[in-house]
Amino acid sequence: MAKKVVATLKREGGVTYTRVVRMERSPKTGAYTFKEAVIDSSTVKDFLAKK
Repeated sequence: MAKKVVATLKREGGVTYTRVVRMERSPKTGAYTFKEAVIDSSTVKDFLAKK
């Protein structure tokens, strides 16, 4: 199943996607958590700028 997803993301002429992982600190425990997303390449800076 994963191969089908990767194949559809690599189509020519389509939107380019980027896998982004952001590290956040939990306000309750202080432990770090990781947020992962596959987003459009043009919105990477906006995703990483969020707090």
